[in-house]
Order: sequence, then structure tokens, then C-alpha cells
Amino acid sequence: MRISGKFVSLVSLSGLLIAGAGCAKKLPRTTKVTVAGEATTRVEPDTAVLTVSVVTQNTQAVNAQQENARKSDAVGAAVRTTAGSSVEVKTSDYTLQPQYDYRDNRLPKIVGYNARNSIIVTMTDLKNVGAVIDAASSAGANSIDGIAFVLRQTSPARGQALAEATQQAMNKANSIAQALGGHVLRVVEESEAATVGGDGFNNYPTESIDTLMGSRKAVLTPVASGQLSIKSNVQLIVEIEG
Repeated sequence: MRISGKFVSLVSLSGLLIAGAGCAKKLPRTTKVTVAGEATTRVEPDTAVLTVSVVTQNTQAVNAQQENARKSDAVGAAVRTTAGSSVEVKTSDYTLQPQYDYRDNRLPKIVGYNARNSIIVTMTDLKNVGAVIDAASSAGANSIDGIAFVLRQTSPARGQALAEATQQAMNKANSIAQALGGHVLRVVEESEAATVGGDGFNNYPTESIDTLMGSRKAVLTPVASGQLSIKSNVQLIVEIEG
């Protein structure tokens, strides 16, 4: 029996259409969703940052500068000795300014000079913070401008908070995928942010330090570091296959 070419072509075309329809039904359907996670944890700080200044005054600029230099060298040496090996001392600000007399509505008159040398002390031995303040004051520092307790970028606590926030976001993505009858195929995009908060700076007025160092019985300066709050936020864009 002879089968015409047209009939064979029609049969072949029908088969292709059926096969194509079957393939179309098997194509996966994907959906993109955005989920967010947040985690907060409280940890002990691992670093203290102090700002210590030496302020000197004199009627002559060079005398104010020279006196300030001597005291600043002594303060730096005392801080390094007391703080231990893991300490960084660097200059944050230096000024030498004239002081004016504006009385009697006359033209301002220079009556003296004010020299100020400020250093930043970064240390990891938090138990010695009070001792460093006392040593700096004894050596000639007459202004402790503030103390900040911070957390290093390499602290494991930062990674822990980030991991918890990421896991929370993924749990949300998996719940959405299950509700849609599918599963998470991949993470398309990720963004994260972290903040570290605490009590901020603890200020120590110059007057209280002068009174302390001038007293007959030496009293160590008490310093409490407290705790820091680490807050991590993670946003994920995931692709769900259903």
C-alpha cells in the first residue's frame, strides 16, 4: 500500500505539535519574592577609644608650645606603659591660638597663648582604662574629652548576628515557597546592614580629674564598659520554583 507524502507530513507535524505541547507543560514556573530578616544581640565591647588632651597657657607662644610638648611626651609614655602592648596612640588635633582681651570696648589685645595637643588612645585591655586615665592625668593631661567602647569589625559577634538575620530571611522564603507548592531555587540578590549601639561616650570633666589627682589619698577612676547592641538586617531576593 502506498502512503502519500502529504499524509506523512501531516502525521509528522501533528506529532511535533503534541510533543511540543507536552514539553510546554513541563516547563517550570518561577516567581521572585523579597524577604527580610533581622537579628539583635548584646555583647561585651572589645575595644576602648579615649581622647586625652594636654592644654597649656603662657604669655609667650613658644613657652606655651614647649611646655605642652614636654607634658605631651610624658603623657604618651605613661599611656603606653599603663595600657599594655595592644595599644595605639596617635595625634588627633593640635592647636596653638592667641588669647585676646576684649575689655573696655578697645581693639582686641593678645594677652597670652593657648596650646592644645589631643591624642586618641585605642586599647583592647578594658580593665586598664581607668588606670590609663589616672596615668595620663598624673603625667600632665588635664582634659579627658571622652571614652567610647566599640566592637572591632573582626568580632565573631558581628558574624553571628548576620547569620541569624540571614537564616530568618531564608526561613521566610521557604515558608512562602511551601505555601506556593514549590521550593526555593536560588538567591538572586542579597543586601545587609548592621548597626552597633551602646551608651556612647562617657565624659570626664577636667575639674573632677584635677580634684582627684590633688587629693591626699589616690583613688582609681572607675570605668564600666557595659554592653553593646548589634543589630543586623538582611534582605534577600529569592527565586521560587513551583
